[in-house]
Amino acid sequence: MRNFNENTITDAVLERLQSATDARVRQISEALVRHLHAFVREVRPTQKEWEYGIDFLTRTGHMCDDKRQEFILLSDTLGVSMLIDAINHSSMHGATESTVLGPFFVQDAPEIELGKDISNGIEGDPLFVTGSVSTVDGLPLSGAWVDVWHSDEDGNYDVQQLSEIGGLAMRARFRTDASGRFSFWSIKPAAYPIPHDGPVGEMLKAQGRHPWRPAHVHFMISAPGFEQLVTHIFVAGDQYLDSDVVFGVKDDLVREFVLRNPGEDADGRATNRKYYYLNYNFGLKRAGESSHSVESTKISRIPVAQT
Repeated sequence: MRNFNENTITDAVLERLQSATDARVRQISEALVRHLHAFVREVRPTQKEWEYGIDFLTRTGHMCDDKRQEFILLSDTLGVSMLIDAINHSSMHGATESTVLGPFFVQDAPEIELGKDISNGIEGDPLFVTGSVSTVDGLPLSGAWVDVWHSDEDGNYDVQQLSEIGGLAMRARFRTDASGRFSFWSIKPAAYPIPHDGPVGEMLKAQGRHPWRPAHVHFMISAPGFEQLVTHIFVAGDQYLDSDVVFGVKDDLVREFVLRNPGEDADGRATNRKYYYLNYNFGLKRAGESSHSVESTKISRIPVAQT
């Protein structure tokens, strides 16, 4: 077969895919070709535009290394990451909504005792967090792992300023107690822009979009026999809740960070300072309760410091 034109080339490519020995590879390849060819026919790019598209993807790849994954940022900002999350994590009564992992997760964060301060001396408004982990039926899950991480009051994560602060901060791992509860002190996070000094930032500017995420605390929670939960709790009233650059906000994940006056801390200690308080109760699905099986999400996605 030869002499293909705009109307015949798609079928020719699809025909050559029939020799794929793996059925899933063939299914994905066929869908990719059909939709990609349809996209090209719809937008009808010029040769110059096509070359720019190839250059954009090339530069995106060049921005990727062991500290930054520009393709994941591209997926996040085009809503693909949240679409993948929605396909693989269906809603269920009693189960906490999931959202994107985000680019600042670090494997093997330090394990900290419940109730301790994880801020590592970083300045900011004090924040006390309490919560619980249970089944969708409300049964407490003791010994569940709870990973937490968040930004400082300027919107920076520890991995963006390691040379300045000398180590990890505002992140830790806990084990829930016999009642499935956990608690820790830290500082109140702030909104922040995703790294936008590369091709993804260039794309956002061309699309007339900002690079900002609303303030939030990340949680990754796991227990044997249950699906791993990756989610955020967002600060109510944040200006970017309705325009999160990665489309990660869900109403059930928005909570008041309540400002409390001096007197008695939430953990019973006397205090002469104001502090913020957050409480959230997390529900986990049993393994296999979603429409798709879910593999562990423990990967490192640490970008370099943003501009």
